[in-house]
Amino acid sequence: MPSTAIQNIQYDPSRRVLSVWFVPSGNRYDYEDVEPETYTAFKAAFSKGQFFNEFVRDRFRYRLVGRGRRQ
Repeated sequence: MPSTAIQNIQYDPSRRVLSVWFVPSGNRYDYEDVEPETYTAFKAAFSKGQFFNEFVRDRFRYRLVGRGRRQ
């Protein structure tokens, strides 16, 4: 998953929570009530940063879960 913006993503289908780790901070944010189809499309996207900006950012409630090492 090489990306200059997104370090990693994970999805919990039972809670419908999408976790996203960002480059370079390493901060993790959880996005709530994300459809499984959105996660599937995110994983398959050629540009993770572009997908995030178009389909996740400002569309779901989120919270900072963990701070990365570069703080």
